[in-house]
Amino acid sequence: MSVLALSYFAFISLGLPDGLLGVAWPSMSADLNVPRETIGLLLIPSTCGYLVSSVTAGFVLSKLGVGRLLAGSTALASLALFGYALSPAFAFTMAAALCAGFAGGAIDAGLNAYAASAFGPRHMNWLHAFFGLGVAMGPLIMTAAIQYGDAWRPGYLVVATGQALLAVAFVLTVKQWAQRPAPAHAAHETHAGPIRARDTFKLPAVWFSVLTIAVYVALEVAAGLFAYQLLTEGRGMSDAVAGVCVSLYWGSLFVGRVLQGFAAHRFLPGRTVVWSIGGMAAGAVLVAIPGPGWLAAFGFMVIGFAAAAVFPLFTLLTAERVGAAHADRTIGLQMAGAGLGGSIFPAIIGVVLGTWGVNALGISLVVLAAALILAYLAATRTRHPRPTG
Repeated sequence: MSVLALSYFAFISLGLPDGLLGVAWPSMSADLNVPRETIGLLLIPSTCGYLVSSVTAGFVLSKLGVGRLLAGSTALASLALFGYALSPAFAFTMAAALCAGFAGGAIDAGLNAYAASAFGPRHMNWLHAFFGLGVAMGPLIMTAAIQYGDAWRPGYLVVATGQALLAVAFVLTVKQWAQRPAPAHAAHETHAGPIRARDTFKLPAVWFSVLTIAVYVALEVAAGLFAYQLLTEGRGMSDAVAGVCVSLYWGSLFVGRVLQGFAAHRFLPGRTVVWSIGGMAAGAVLVAIPGPGWLAAFGFMVIGFAAAAVFPLFTLLTAERVGAAHADRTIGLQMAGAGLGGSIFPAIIGVVLGTWGVNALGISLVVLAAALILAYLAATRTRHPRPTG
């Protein structure tokens, strides 16, 4: 199997576990004899593990190589999912969640680091579209397990088995993963010696890049998380119509990545990111404008479609901002930023909505869009200088 084809399967598998828990949890909580609200406790070890491994993955890639990192991390993910499926108690599930977080962060950082140097804008968009496809498949697998097997455990067993097979594929292709090409713009970079971790940490572009990804993910997640509440409580939509609109939001993100993959060769990646961030800001303004529900729903779709290219292409251009020698480490830090941005900022917005009402969502998204523009400008204007000669 080619590395490209395996990468597509890997991105699907990376998204699959994210879609399982939401459907499985009502049955899981009853089976494990814990209240449903304890799902928040389960997310803590998973998030902590993800943050730690995504940061460190960029620093161990040079030691292990991307093939070994992906093989080991995917094997750990399979073990964690088997742990979910066979868990006798909630404490055991917490330990499995920690392992799943460690595995997910390393896979995310490793795959994105490899793809950023090995593939162009087209495949970068499509790979992230396939991640969304994996997230969408997860609930279907778990729903089928519960509906036809009357149990949630087989759903995790199916995905765990798929992860185990993927780990074997990574082991068999370790040498192929080692043949990662260097980015074209980095061909003339020379270094006096090994690049130390503190050299990476000293670059302002690294931290502005992390901030950009964090704010981007915050905007994407917050829009999807609170759209239903705004459309029903704030704009008077029926539950059914609002549910369809939220699905269209996530669908527009997937469709946007597929279509932009086809058109990637016609546009410069950097320019596409600029226009996409501008589109997200325009969509946020549409959501913030007081008006009928269809206007806010259209605004959410604009945000989703515009957001499609930002994450994959911003990751693709990491080496241009920080230099090829720092790219793997920076991408790992960016994955950690994504995890933090997707958890901290939406939680803050939830408090804001509880205090000032659901219609404050639009203004919150506009503020995030403005912060995204400023962070992106800072990340690109403090970029690592290109070598000369």
